[in-house]
Amino acid sequence: MSDSAPRKDTRGIVDPAELLSRVRFRRHTPAPELRPYLEHYWLIDWELPEPYATHVVPHPSMNIVFQRYGALGAPAADARASAEVSGIGLGLFTRKLTEAGRVCGIQFRPGGFRPFAPAWPVSAWTGRRVPLAEVFPDAGTEAGGGTGAETGHAGIVTGAETGLAGTDADLLSAVLSPGTDHARVAALDAFLLAHGPAPDPAADRAMELVDLIRGDRTVRKVTQLVSASGLSARSLQRLFAAHVGVGPKWVILRYRIHEALERAEAAGAAGGPDWAALAVELGYSDQAHLVREFTATIGVSPTAYARGVSAP
Repeated sequence: MSDSAPRKDTRGIVDPAELLSRVRFRRHTPAPELRPYLEHYWLIDWELPEPYATHVVPHPSMNIVFQRYGALGAPAADARASAEVSGIGLGLFTRKLTEAGRVCGIQFRPGGFRPFAPAWPVSAWTGRRVPLAEVFPDAGTEAGGGTGAETGHAGIVTGAETGLAGTDADLLSAVLSPGTDHARVAALDAFLLAHGPAPDPAADRAMELVDLIRGDRTVRKVTQLVSASGLSARSLQRLFAAHVGVGPKWVILRYRIHEALERAEAAGAAGGPDWAALAVELGYSDQAHLVREFTATIGVSPTAYARGVSAP
């Protein structure tokens, strides 16, 4: 996986066709030294005449997000900018997009974040979004600083406005200001390479096991992963808490919701696949179990979602 191009699927995005009709969404490959640890960089730009809410069923992945928001038609110098570390989201993630914006994100492979921030278990960030400098102390957050920054009058984000000091304000500008994807990717590469990665065999093992869950649909229970890994259940839980951020059962459940979501989107107006057969395939106890979990996560039943999703 580490040498492959960014994936092309839209897995996890609720109604991806609708989102992609409103924003410019791209994925890019990081520098070779970073590829074993990252899924990809993801870049989004938009200019919207009216607000739009996007919804995502998060992956078991950490993200670093650089973002800038402003009024439609206003100069970049008047935009608000910030940088944050986004831990694994436990529920449906919703973001309201308004007017104009730009986001440059780093999505780590599950298990791939800790080599860049080895001082804390990844579970410390689960369900949280925190200023970049809270995780990377050399980002220099000043007392009372935070995200939701304003840019300076010269179009450069200033330390006083972002809570970032010195060169870290320049980091926001370097990532968000360039007009080309190539320059933005280069700035993201430079940031990460300045922070690692530190060799970590446990992180390598965690990434391998999550890849097994994602790629092998026969792995439906933690006991199967225990057998495949050769670890005790307790050791497996500790490994996932320290390097993934959530337990192996959560990862198994999340990936099968992603699969059900994708199948519903592919079925479209036909109403979905054979849900009873899919429930068995994904390891649910029965169709009702699949419907309950899907509805609890997405907010509508799988059949209703399939019928309401936008055409590809």
